[in-house]
Amino acid sequence: MPKSEIHPNWFPDSEVKCEGKTLCVIGSTKPQLQVDVWLGNHPFYTDSQTLIDSEGRVERFMKKYGLQTKDN
Repeated sequence: MPKSEIHPNWFPDSEVKCEGKTLCVIGSTKPQLQVDVWLGNHPFYTDSQTLIDSEGRVERFMKKYGLQTKDN
């Protein structure tokens, strides 16, 4: 016989929230899910993505392999 009382509770209408707004309702083992990043605020999908090269990685790569940059 399978053991009873070993499975988690199932919440069929769990809200997924980001920044206080409900994004969708799904089934989950938790009554509410909090997410920090989703499709609507992810930089890749909102075209607000910026490349930050604070350590000169691109320049080091170009110098290492003897490649020319657009600036040179």
